[in-house]
Amino acid sequence: MNENRLGRRSVVLGTLATIPLAAPRAQSWPAGQLRILVPFGAGGSTDIMGRLLATGLQQRLSVPVVVENRGGGATSIGTELAARAAPDGQTWLVTSDSFAVLPALVPNMTFDVTRDFAPVTLIATAPNVVAVHPSRPWRNLAEMVVAARAGSLSYASTGNGTTGHLAMTRFAAGAGVQMAHAAYRSGGLALNDAVAGHVDMIIGSAALLAPHIADGRLRPLVQLGAARLPGLAEIPTSGEAGFPDFLAETWWGVLAPARTPAPLIEAMLTATRAVFQDERVAHQVTQTQQARLRLDGPGPMRAFLAGQVATWGAVIREHRITAD
Repeated sequence: MNENRLGRRSVVLGTLATIPLAAPRAQSWPAGQLRILVPFGAGGSTDIMGRLLATGLQQRLSVPVVVENRGGGATSIGTELAARAAPDGQTWLVTSDSFAVLPALVPNMTFDVTRDFAPVTLIATAPNVVAVHPSRPWRNLAEMVVAARAGSLSYASTGNGTTGHLAMTRFAAGAGVQMAHAAYRSGGLALNDAVAGHVDMIIGSAALLAPHIADGRLRPLVQLGAARLPGLAEIPTSGEAGFPDFLAETWWGVLAPARTPAPLIEAMLTATRAVFQDERVAHQVTQTQQARLRLDGPGPMRAFLAGQVATWGAVIREHRITAD
């Protein structure tokens, strides 16, 4: 949510074979240049996913694919552009977990994340990780809770209303502890203060924290997914640590404007799966982004989104969290 720089880039055109499409109405798709809207500035994880998809689509569909970075408004600006786009299969939204917090976090939005979008696929998920500075004595989540009950601890996140912030808020309330939240405008800034020991701990994506865990500058306490990531196999899950409700995953997905015809949704799903199942791309997602590929269809993604909207909306409303 902190990436708000406007950008517009296109990726290099490739010329491999066109993917067979799924239904007669999709045979003419794509009808020229495709547009992928990313509601963040360039350089973050969602932008990376969008550009991986754009490059792969160009190679397979032999049409130009333009990535438009439209940040700002806690991602509502770029998301609204996608909601208002023509449902003709030429404009797609690549977004992340910020999408599910918008309804509760941003008041008076002129679009509805459920009514105005058609899910295509959940690309991947990755757990948030809680890590502490090595100078702190806690070796696990239970020890950290004991320390927090004795006095307020501080933690860094990548901003108000991020899933990391919301997860820590819900966890602290459930555990009956006080934790001072230090909200940063980027993962890099949060990480700098965590590594320097200016805050007690940090919650961030696995990709953000993994290199600093590996070199010993941070000590991990827990990963907030249902199962351990292979790349973080030594870090227990929250369930293993005795806090099964302490869950928070980063995710990335593709959506279309509502009323986009089902054959076009299916064609995009087929193309997206082909892109991310490519060995090189899959390796980048699973290793560099420390994520699990999902590539679910519209039905499972719709159910997933409904759960995310309900979970994080409840936290935002209960604790009166704002984007600022």
